[in-house]
Amino acid sequence: MKSVIITIGDEILLGQILDTNSRFMARELAKLGAETVQMRSVADEKEAIWKALDDAFCVADAVFVTGGLGPTKDDLTKNVLAQYFGTELVFNPQAYAWLEEMFSANPQRLNAYNKSQAMLPRACTPLHNVKGTASGMWFEKEGKVLVSLPGVPFETEYLFPAEVLPRLKEKFHDLLLQYRMVTVYNIPEAELAMRLASYEQKLPKGLSLAYLPSAGFVRLRLTAKGAAVERLDTFWTALLQELKGLSFEEPRSETSQEEFARRLRQSGVTVACAESCTGGNIAHLITAVPGASAYFLGGVVAYSNEVKKQVLGVSEEDLKKYGAVSEPVVLQMAQGVRRITGAQWAVSTTGVAGPDGGTPEKPVGTIWMAVAGPNGARAQKFVFSHTRERNIGRGSIQALQFLLNEIEAANR
Repeated sequence: MKSVIITIGDEILLGQILDTNSRFMARELAKLGAETVQMRSVADEKEAIWKALDDAFCVADAVFVTGGLGPTKDDLTKNVLAQYFGTELVFNPQAYAWLEEMFSANPQRLNAYNKSQAMLPRACTPLHNVKGTASGMWFEKEGKVLVSLPGVPFETEYLFPAEVLPRLKEKFHDLLLQYRMVTVYNIPEAELAMRLASYEQKLPKGLSLAYLPSAGFVRLRLTAKGAAVERLDTFWTALLQELKGLSFEEPRSETSQEEFARRLRQSGVTVACAESCTGGNIAHLITAVPGASAYFLGGVVAYSNEVKKQVLGVSEEDLKKYGAVSEPVVLQMAQGVRRITGAQWAVSTTGVAGPDGGTPEKPVGTIWMAVAGPNGARAQKFVFSHTRERNIGRGSIQALQFLLNEIEAANR
């Protein structure tokens, strides 16, 4: 099954909100074995929506649309879909009963605009939305499917698995697409591709390898389509053999931040951080995942030398002799934050994020990081890129990976 995902909304095109719905649906479809061939965003305009639907049905068996189902006049999706499928809007008693239940505490708020959400295209199968006032809609025509869902992410994230996926499984019986993923750390994408060149040449038709680089790691995705699904396990085993000697892990269905959180939680220790060039980004990555208070005690953003000295206890003599971007300083930063927070483990960073401030000895992208634990402290130096944002991102991820590796090595 080939699918196209369309998001409708001027607010997406203006950059006012992020399109998280497309990512969510694509991931769910991939688990099912469907292939998403296009994603696009269009304005709240009849002509734009109509053309996007025409284009989508040229290449897809199923089209998934989010957005434009609100009660106001600028939400056009429902009306456009009714015209597109040659039908009319009719009153739906079940949808209205749900609206009455939703507004039972404040019946006066059930105004004409809200009541209009009980008007649905005659040709659709309504999808009951217990998270909001806008019903989802399922259309079928000439063996193809269109699903329209609300633009509010938590509503789509309920409706898609609860109402849409079961219907897709009944409708399409030839869903044959599977994939495996592995995360490889501390190797550039180009170098990894060179290492796997001969492996890729041996991949048969229907099997493909994709590289998904991020700061500090590369995710590899091995995808099998159609008859090649039967050979996926064989070539997956061969891929893992090719990666021997590198640091890699088969990821669970989680983000890198969730992965770090899981590993920290499993370690059973407490951690802290002292950051200079990463400016608090390490603390942000840790605390972005709920439950971080179980293992994260706190952090210090020691951007100036005065804070390094007065708060973390870094030696003024070492700052003068070696500079802030140095091994002695980063080691003292990690030891200092471990001491003042009482954490069992600590990680620290100091470097030249850029775009200015580099020297021949310490070019932009130079980052020292250290990990301090019960048995002492260890430092590493990295030189990343000339781009500030990339240096902060890669430095933060690399520091967290360094911290986790040291903790896990000590626990073995």
